[in-house]
Amino acid sequence: MVSCTESEVPLGDWQKASDFEGKTRSEAVGFLIGDKEYIATGIDEDKDKLKDIWAYDASDETWDQKADMPDEALARSAAVAFSAGGKGYVGTGLDDDGNELKDFWCYDPDANTWSAVAAEFPGNARFSAVAFSINDHGYVGTGHNDDDGDYKDFYRYTPEDGSWTKVPYPGSKRRDACTFVINNTAYFLTGTNSSQTDDTFYSYNETNDGTTGWTELRHISDYEDDEDFDDDYTTIERASAVAFTINGKGYLATGSSTSSLSNVWEYDPKTDLWEEKTKFEGSSRSQAVGFAYGNYGYILTGAQSSSSYLYDMARFDPNAEYDDKYE
Repeated sequence: MVSCTESEVPLGDWQKASDFEGKTRSEAVGFLIGDKEYIATGIDEDKDKLKDIWAYDASDETWDQKADMPDEALARSAAVAFSAGGKGYVGTGLDDDGNELKDFWCYDPDANTWSAVAAEFPGNARFSAVAFSINDHGYVGTGHNDDDGDYKDFYRYTPEDGSWTKVPYPGSKRRDACTFVINNTAYFLTGTNSSQTDDTFYSYNETNDGTTGWTELRHISDYEDDEDFDDDYTTIERASAVAFTINGKGYLATGSSTSSLSNVWEYDPKTDLWEEKTKFEGSSRSQAVGFAYGNYGYILTGAQSSSSYLYDMARFDPNAEYDDKYE
């Protein structure tokens, strides 16, 4: 067994962090450049799509509003974002009229300016996709289009020459999945496939031609009838979750299954095993933003329901003993 017994208290502690200073929102995106996390776009409580961007400095717990996306860029929610070559990229999503998008925009933190990505994203317009970065390449894949349904395609973006390359992916179609990266290996999991939560789990190592990088890992459910390591894997499957990496381990939190979830799971890539940690102590939510900086993970914004959006932020120390004071 890898999770705790009822008499044990899982390791890990959540504390309140500096509230997000922008509008309350859900379905925002985030990317990390240097020592700052950038939060952008989303949908607010009035159901208006957003195009602002904010920078969080964890060293002094301060927020700083940056230049909005330009007039030519539509406000959006359920987009994706990644960082590569010291710049941030935001694309896809849904506009205010419910149209799927496929444009990408580049944010330069040094100049505090935005520019359109000239190379057109080769996939179809979509929302609720995923993105990650490896070796200054950005990857975008999966997601949903109301006309076509779910997708399973992936594409790699190379900032040096502004090109997109298709990356074959052997898994199933899905939307509302999430990713984390450990030592230049990306891990792709959760989400829904045909409206059912998906329990398959893949890693991706970058290859020169992009054709052989995927490896299927153990399922994130009680899948192996003859094994006991996954007997307690009953709350890992979910959609619209967040994931981040701290000190060589991956963490999965929030999201929803039949309802919003607070369970937090830690993944060890050395063993391909999961261990349950202290539950998320903030309000349960989905469609939040998660990131890691230093020895801490952070979760902020998101939705409690279709009409209740959030602005608070929580900080997670996976190695601290649990303290029931959440403050």
